[in-house]
Amino acid sequence: ARLERFLTLCADYNFQVANCTTPANFYHILRRQLKREFRLPLIIMTPKSLLRHPEAVSTVDELAKGKFQEIIKDDKTVQKEVKTIICCSGKLFYELRKARDEQKADDIAIFRMEQLYPFPQKQLDEELKKYKNLGNLLWVQEEPENMGAWRFIKTTTSQAEKWELISRPASA
Repeated sequence: ARLERFLTLCADYNFQVANCTTPANFYHILRRQLKREFRLPLIIMTPKSLLRHPEAVSTVDELAKGKFQEIIKDDKTVQKEVKTIICCSGKLFYELRKARDEQKADDIAIFRMEQLYPFPQKQLDEELKKYKNLGNLLWVQEEPENMGAWRFIKTTTSQAEKWELISRPASA
């Protein structure tokens, strides 16, 4: 599936697009879908490789007492030390976190954007306010620049002028 194609079709809350990175979040988005009083088509872009990823785990408490999180913020950083926030979607989070931890880059926080449409702007704004020393807001994706969520993020979020992209160059 091509994420950018689904995001291009999004308007007027016609459906939901998500990319879950934990078993609990996957469970809770399916549960939310069934429990809601209204129904919208749900597109989940989660790759099969996360089924076997050793770090993609959830506790019983997260499954039993949790809820779907549109954004999963970094819990391993100190907010006042963070100068860069990386936002990403999907399995790339685990690779970015590993690289950050290996380099001991404690001034970088990584946010997982679990729901891409409708974009959780309010939640993102609330989280960004907590980081007083924030300098860079990066969107990182595996896909080339002209694919993935980048163009959607750049054109629909309130931080449009602040975003910087890290990806492969545009490709046919």
